[in-house]
Amino acid sequence: MGERSLSPFVSPDNMSIVFSDEGFTHILRLYNTNIDGKVKAPFALTSIKGIGRRFANVVCKMADVDLNKRAGELTEEEQQRVLAVIQNPRQFKIPDWFLNRQKDHKDGKYRQIVSNVVDQTLREDIERMKKIRLHRGLRHYWAVRVRGQHTKTTGRRGRSVGVAAGKK
Repeated sequence: MGERSLSPFVSPDNMSIVFSDEGFTHILRLYNTNIDGKVKAPFALTSIKGIGRRFANVVCKMADVDLNKRAGELTEEEQQRVLAVIQNPRQFKIPDWFLNRQKDHKDGKYRQIVSNVVDQTLREDIERMKKIRLHRGLRHYWAVRVRGQHTKTTGRRGRSVGVAAGKK
């Protein structure tokens, strides 16, 4: 049997990925998140909170990054292009329906929120709902199920409810 032609990253001996150390970063740091350099670029971006698989794929296409490239192989310029697309997706013709923060309550703008801003925005939204006494806000305040689930028989393990045994 002859030698099979393989991609430049796979060694024919044990069929594992081989990385050359020059120009390869094993752990990238983007948006306060450690990103594994051995994973392909679009899938690696999904480890950043607020970025899903479809958005990561579109970001890589708009930033002219090869989808089969590993995250550790990205040059500094490619990383900056990816960050630019994530920060300003509307400038790169990504449609409004693709973004995760549509018609913000404060300013009415469309944006993609990522990293620790996701937690901060969620906390602010819940506080706003509590403040204006929305049904959802009250449910959060009472610490009961918010999204219409049945609660008569399920969800009893979390809190201790009941009458303490008295003296007889």
